[in-house]
Amino acid sequence: MAVKFRDYYEVLNVPRSATQEDIQRAYRKLARKYHPDVSKEAGAEDKFKELTEAYEVLKDQEKRKKYDELGANWKAGQDFRPPPGWETQFSHGTGGGPGQAEFHFGGPGSFSDFFETLFGGQGFQEAFGGGRGGSRRAPVWRQRGMDQEATLRITLEEAFHGVTKAFTLQMQTVAPDGQLSTTGKNYEVKIPAGILPGQKVRLAGQGGEGGGGGEKGDLYLKIEIEPHPVYRLEGNNLYVDLPVSPWEAALGAEIQLATLSGSVTLKVPPGAHSGQKLRLRGKGIPSSRGTPGDLYVVLSIQVPRKLSVREQALFEELRKASTYNPRQSM
Repeated sequence: MAVKFRDYYEVLNVPRSATQEDIQRAYRKLARKYHPDVSKEAGAEDKFKELTEAYEVLKDQEKRKKYDELGANWKAGQDFRPPPGWETQFSHGTGGGPGQAEFHFGGPGSFSDFFETLFGGQGFQEAFGGGRGGSRRAPVWRQRGMDQEATLRITLEEAFHGVTKAFTLQMQTVAPDGQLSTTGKNYEVKIPAGILPGQKVRLAGQGGEGGGGGEKGDLYLKIEIEPHPVYRLEGNNLYVDLPVSPWEAALGAEIQLATLSGSVTLKVPPGAHSGQKLRLRGKGIPSSRGTPGDLYVVLSIQVPRKLSVREQALFEELRKASTYNPRQSM
């Protein structure tokens, strides 16, 4: 009996030169879209079966090679007759590597006539649960749940020291009658010291529900750090503005400075100027993989707005005695 040739590459929307990784990636993307437990589109189940049939052939290098030998001489839509004895060249296995969905098929109509013609027979029945004289299982789909992502905002102090943080996520669920409802789910997560904005914390098995008894996906928490009233975060370095008086800048000074890791004594060199950066090595954001960041202290010379009589007299005396001209180079 002639059957219509089926182009499995077209089904998965990949070129014939696609790598095994390309094929796996394309299948997983489309399978998630059309999985019967997920998709509400009309014909999703048929589309899902078609995708899985294509993947069943192309994921196996031996079957793909044999399929390519036939398929190279045929176009989609042509009548197709495989050579005699073709179906005896194959045995069939199931399953995939870590993280892949697993699918078990059987029963009338699970695969197309084209697939049955190519890969039918005793080997097919044994692989999918029938065996000799036995009935094959009805199709069972096991699909890993989809990974989900949420944003978690923390303070700079929490990022610096690490924290165990409790939070609640609002999730929408669909009731049997199709009505949407919102429920809160409580979590507790350990945030490591030194985490930076944009990095993610993985909560294994806290993502979307799997289909057909498949394992749940993961929940990824994308970290955002709240703006700080004192420090600025750039990479894993911290910046802080430090006001100093004119005499501290001119004569130098030792200033007690509070940092996220404790108090330190900062030495301001004589002749310091506004905008000058003093580096405190290793006082920035810690790192579990290497050298911690640094803390940069940016000096800002502040002049008193109101002078006492004595202060004004001293400044007048300084003006008369000093030969310094800040505009000399202009």
